[in-house]
This record gives sequence, structure tokens and C-alpha cells, in this order.
Amino acid sequence: MVLMISGKNIVLTGASSGIGFEVLQLLIKGEGNRILAVSRNAVEVLEGISHRVIPFDMDISTKEGVDAVFEKADEVFRGKKIDIFYANAGFPYYEEFNYTDWDRVKVMFDTNTLSPIYTYAKYIKHLNGEKGILAYTVSAIGQMAMPGYAIYSSTKFALHGFQQAIRLEKPDNLQLTCLYPVATDTNFFNVANEVEFEKPFPVQTPDVVARKMVAGIEKGKKTVSPCAMFALSKVLMGICPPIRTVYWKLETNKLERFKKKLNQMNK
Repeated sequence: MVLMISGKNIVLTGASSGIGFEVLQLLIKGEGNRILAVSRNAVEVLEGISHRVIPFDMDISTKEGVDAVFEKADEVFRGKKIDIFYANAGFPYYEEFNYTDWDRVKVMFDTNTLSPIYTYAKYIKHLNGEKGILAYTVSAIGQMAMPGYAIYSSTKFALHGFQQAIRLEKPDNLQLTCLYPVATDTNFFNVANEVEFEKPFPVQTPDVVARKMVAGIEKGKKTVSPCAMFALSKVLMGICPPIRTVYWKLETNKLERFKKKLNQMNK
């Protein structure tokens, strides 16, 4: 693809793996781009990848972490504005929700929901009326819940609701582009789990998702749904709800197999 994004100061969170890493590979190709690539292990993974990339280790699940990212951006971009801020970082659990661990739930909401919401407010203030682009990775699971992802779905439904509402309030100088990927063929869905499991259907490769997201940002799209099959299935499920029931049953069977595997390992 011919990259039209060039000469931009860009912040990308969740940059060291999955969709974020593939997006980074594309942004590197843009002449004059400078990318502050943020993750918990950015320096280890991304050091030396390109002279256009400044790796920055930071946990963005806290207010202090997000503040630190903006401070670092001000330093490396020498006080110039952030042209594009892509809040991509996030993670799931695959599990049966049957526990009372407040902190386990909170850390996912902090990372997947509160951090990008707080980033919006920080970025609006940072722009001070200048034009800018804010991008979110939401999720197809933020539009249709899935068994095994009760908490993850909740975090993404909340972010989906925020982006819908904030469009009615946001200033005209801000472009907001949101990505709704299905499961990707990476370790993303396994990152918080010790036991391997079957990913929800359908599955896409992260490079395909990244190309469609970058193209969506370039074209000023409000939303990007990279999987045509999922988009079609939503329409079909609306017309014929039993299709959704059958799909959920198949995904519930995956969860039951996972629980059985987990029980066998814990014996």
C-alpha cells in the first residue's frame, strides 16, 4: 500500500506486538514520520527497529502512565503537537467469570477503558484547537458479547459507548477513528492466560487489520471494521436471530472445552 501518512508526530500504544506492531511497521514507511512507540517492553522489543521510532517503556493503565506518555511526547517532538495519537493498548482474559477478585477486573477496565477515555481529554487539551487525529482499537466484542469474555466485552462495550457519545461533543478539530477487529492470529488472546484455548471465529491476520486501520485513518473514517464476514453476520443475525443463538452455542462449547482442559491441568 502507498502510505499517505507522512511527516507526522505519532504516539502509538501497545506498539510491541499484534496489531500495534503491524501498524508501526506501516507508519515507519511514511517519509518524515516520528513515532513514539509505547508498551511495557518497548525498548527491549523495538530498540533499533528504525530511526523513526522512539521506544518508550510505560504502563498506560494509570493516570500517571498516560501523563508520562504526553510528557515524553513533548520532549521527543520538541514541543510540537502530536498529529496522531493511536490508543491501541489493551488485553483480554478468557475465562468463566466466577470469582470476586476486584483488582483483576479493575486492571482490565483501567487499561482498556479508562486509559483511552482519559487520553481523549488529555489530547483535546494538548491540541489546543489545532487539528489532530485520535484513534482507538475498540473490538468486535464491543459490539457483540462472547462467552468467556464477560469482563473484556464489558470494557469494550464501555469504550464503544464512549466513542458514540463523545462524537456528539467533540470539537471539529478532532478526527476520531475507531477500529473494530475480530480475533487476530497473534498471542493477544493468550497473553493473560496460561492455558491455550480456541479463539473466537472468525480470525484475521494482524497485518490485514493494520493495513485497513491505517487506510481508515488516512481517509478520515469514523469506524473501521476490517472483517467483512463479521459485518455481514451482524446483518444476518439481525434478520434471523437464531443464527446468533447457534453461533453463541458454538462459542460456548469452546469455553466448556477450555474449562475441562483447565480442570484436568489443576488436578
